[in-house]
Amino acid sequence: MGNSASSASLPALQTVSNCETAKFMGTWFVHGVKPTFLEKTNSNAVEVYSLAAEGKKHDIDIDFTYNSKEPITSPIKSAPQKGWVVGDDKKNSGNWKVQPFWPAKLDYLILECSDDYDYCVIGYPSRAYAWIMARKPVMDDDTFNTLKEKLENKHIYSLEGFRRVPQKWTKSEREKRGLVDVIPDDILSKEE
Repeated sequence: MGNSASSASLPALQTVSNCETAKFMGTWFVHGVKPTFLEKTNSNAVEVYSLAAEGKKHDIDIDFTYNSKEPITSPIKSAPQKGWVVGDDKKNSGNWKVQPFWPAKLDYLILECSDDYDYCVIGYPSRAYAWIMARKPVMDDDTFNTLKEKLENKHIYSLEGFRRVPQKWTKSEREKRGLVDVIPDDILSKEE
């Protein structure tokens, strides 16, 4: 996937030196994306990571849900995925593989991750895709723009096609998606 010819002369992306797998687990809201085909118009994108049950052939279960277009009013879609932590230390690695569908296993590179695991930036080797995610459905403009600048300047990404993913939540949408414990009341929009 992606246009590897345009990135052939660029250095390989460098992942974070420390990313504890257990601390990365939980709910992440997608705030920005250089999109795959699933993400060109989506909103309220949420990824929930959990360690796979013992005995599974993969390391991580990923539950990716989103509204296909406008928040709240467009259909909710789901794309469950599997993940593998790459390297000798499965408890601490910024290099993963993710399987959005069989048989594809795609690189999932954790390029940035705050010390408190509050936000992260995920990349792809060809630089065709990228994700900015946070633990909350709101991200201030300064943090968002700083992470975009890191993608462009530090990781040498072209941001052509990059889009901010709308995150708009109501009480009923929060309940319908099972996110009552993660989305605080003070950021909810009024029901329409």
